Amino acid sequence: MELHENTTETERAVLIGVDTGEYDAESSLAELARLAETAGAEVVAEVLQRREAPDPGLYLGRGKIEELTDLCRSLEPDLIIADGELSPAQQKNLENVGDVRVVDRTTLILDIFAQRALSGEGKVQVELAQLQYALPRLGGKGTALSRLGGGIGTRGPGESKLESDRRHIRRRITALQKELDALEARRTRYRERRKKDGVQTVALVGYTNAGKSTLMNALTDAGVLSENKLFATLDPTARALTLPDGAQVLLIDTVGFIRRLPHKLVEAFKSTLDEAVTADVVLNVCDAADPECAEQCRVTTDLLTELGCGDKPVITVLNKCDVVTDNLLPMVSNWVRVSAKTGEGLPDLLQKVAAALPPSRRRVRFLFPFALGSAAAQVRGSGVVHSEEYTADGLLLDVTAELSLLEKYKAYLI
Repeated sequence: MELHENTTETERAVLIGVDTGEYDAESSLAELARLAETAGAEVVAEVLQRREAPDPGLYLGRGKIEELTDLCRSLEPDLIIADGELSPAQQKNLENVGDVRVVDRTTLILDIFAQRALSGEGKVQVELAQLQYALPRLGGKGTALSRLGGGIGTRGPGESKLESDRRHIRRRITALQKELDALEARRTRYRERRKKDGVQTVALVGYTNAGKSTLMNALTDAGVLSENKLFATLDPTARALTLPDGAQVLLIDTVGFIRRLPHKLVEAFKSTLDEAVTADVVLNVCDAADPECAEQCRVTTDLLTELGCGDKPVITVLNKCDVVTDNLLPMVSNWVRVSAKTGEGLPDLLQKVAAALPPSRRRVRFLFPFALGSAAAQVRGSGVVHSEEYTADGLLLDVTAELSLLEKYKAYLI
């Protein structure tokens, strides 16, 4: 008996885009190439056309369509990837032109998310976004959903299969939404419990591949997967982080952002992104070594504003500073330069986080009777002891303690 290893062949892709002047189309197409490589494709050619708006029928103009046809004949790619959201008609017409499968930017990002989702909640969120995106596009698949094909005498089975698929997807969307609502309610209860217990949270947000997971590992030894790929980690991770003043906070890693992040993903991942909305401090992690660093910071800032984080303390973390010079860093406010890889700047970052957190601790002096050894132990365990002295009247503690403990033992404050 022979054993064969299952291998996935790399798909060859041609990228197409339309430069309407609304954004930097060349940078966007370069990012699309990185997304394609992350999904497992090899980019063999790119076609970019400048025009006022995408062609309503073919996305590209006639001249570029002829160029695309010639490329498909000579290179024989496995798929075409459009740097935009295609209508069902555009997708069908492009498939007919190149005689090859066609996907758009949103479909590509959803595919990467489907590969990266590990937790049950992540898988539900991705499947919901995929189905919501696919539902209005079922009509554009035409004969692909027909058992017999299109044309006279075959329309009945095709329509019946199409309607059956639509009903199935609608039922599945309803079931996933209920499941996601239950998961969101559970996550909300966790947040309420943390708030009740006085746990302060710090959220790591930022552009994908900016080094959030590497920074998380450097600060907390979390062991989160960190790779030089877009969306290397998708599921949120929370770990305890001790600050220089002894305070403990919860550091939460969130999903990365990207230009023109599909709204279906924003909606599906709302419960996850709410970790940034409810955090006490937000760390906007940027890749300082990327020429597009300033633009990436802006994308994250805009998304944070859209999510309702405009009034949160935000610290811009310029990561990967071990490979850049000062004069290449973008001009931003309240920033700190770090290298999660070498550890450079991490103490400064922790100091900034401690300063940005809402006051929850204060330095005070307690005089506990010797009979209240348990109270002294509790204060010691949750605070920073600067000095302690045994006196005739009891134990004198100079500590930085939680405000809740100050209220609890206010009778023993000096």
